[in-house]
Amino acid sequence: MKALSKIISYPFSVLFYLLFGITIVVFHPIQWICFNWFGYQAHKKSVDYLNWTLLRCLNVLGTTFHIDINTSIPNNVAIIIVSNHQSMWDISPITWYLRKYHPKFISKVELGKGIPSVSYNLRHGGSILIDRKNPRQAIVEMVKFSKYLQKFNRSGVIFPEGTRSKTGIPKPFKRTGLQTLFKKIPEGYVIPVTFNNSWKLQRWGMFPIQMGVRLEMTAHPAIKIGDYEVETLIDKVEATIISKIHK
Repeated sequence: MKALSKIISYPFSVLFYLLFGITIVVFHPIQWICFNWFGYQAHKKSVDYLNWTLLRCLNVLGTTFHIDINTSIPNNVAIIIVSNHQSMWDISPITWYLRKYHPKFISKVELGKGIPSVSYNLRHGGSILIDRKNPRQAIVEMVKFSKYLQKFNRSGVIFPEGTRSKTGIPKPFKRTGLQTLFKKIPEGYVIPVTFNNSWKLQRWGMFPIQMGVRLEMTAHPAIKIGDYEVETLIDKVEATIISKIHK
């Protein structure tokens, strides 16, 4: 049955990647125009709709989305969105469904070039690029990132597992990044986010993509960072995220 499901997925995966490729190529000059001619707000809108379109591309594969947002945050505060990481398809739901918080990502430096639309947004949209082989550079970038989030009251997204879980089973949190952000943004808030089933989209690697996946995202109630000691808060956020991961 699994072999048949995989075979059936091939033509739909080809169609998906065709639509995906067209989308990121088309939105690249749109982003450039928005950023250079009209400024931040226009560029953000282009990124929002890029990610909405990418989610619609997944619908070709029968992918459905169950989004549960249980959070409300005061205006004009910096936010840290902390999420488990199951696949590259955790990115677009956060960007689209939490768009009112202006999410910016902590990404590996390799993603900063070579990918139409994606690399451009990472370089110009407020995200940061971390060199995993250079801890000093990573800490410097994180400190600058925390200042940026506070200055503009935006949100930073971090996947503290460090790499995606290929089976959905969460990996232990790496704490250094969270420690830096929580210490530097004591007046901010943290939103724990749980993903389920997005790993199934890459069960067989990048190709083919499994059909009929029900991707679930839960945004938990926000927590004020300054109400907890840093290590206690990390424990709380990790436990909250894991509590909603399907066994």
